[in-house]
Amino acid sequence: MPSPSQSTVPEAARVSNVRLVIVSIGLLLLLAALDQSIVSTALPTIVADLGGLDHLSWVVTAYILSSTVVAPLYGKLGDLYGRRNTVVVSVALFLLGSALCGLATSMTFLILARALQGLGGGGLFVLALSVIGDVIPRATGARSRACSPPSSASRRSWAP
Repeated sequence: MPSPSQSTVPEAARVSNVRLVIVSIGLLLLLAALDQSIVSTALPTIVADLGGLDHLSWVVTAYILSSTVVAPLYGKLGDLYGRRNTVVVSVALFLLGSALCGLATSMTFLILARALQGLGGGGLFVLALSVIGDVIPRATGARSRACSPPSSASRRSWAP
């Protein structure tokens, strides 16, 4: 049996797996970012087509409220059931909510679909950072997290 300091996985395979995980997490974050960009641009037109301009704020609020409520829960669920399974559930809820938003024929249906989408979206960033924390060694973790999208976004918001 190998000692704890010896790895049973070759270094090249481990680095390759880490890169695959990082690219996958990057695509996950891109999915969430694209959704927010597209929705914020198209939302006034969508709401005008559905005839619910007076309910415009509820479309945004439903997503934000549901994602905020479930974000801490995803962290705990990831610890209990595994990050991979929880990421799959989060992405599935997010995509189902997105598809239902596209099928919406009324403002009520759109608001409920955005709430469902928020239930999935609440886990995207939380789980992405958790997975990165799991696969990056602690020795290089601070440097890696400093380059992650949430921290770079906060640096841009504080920059002059």
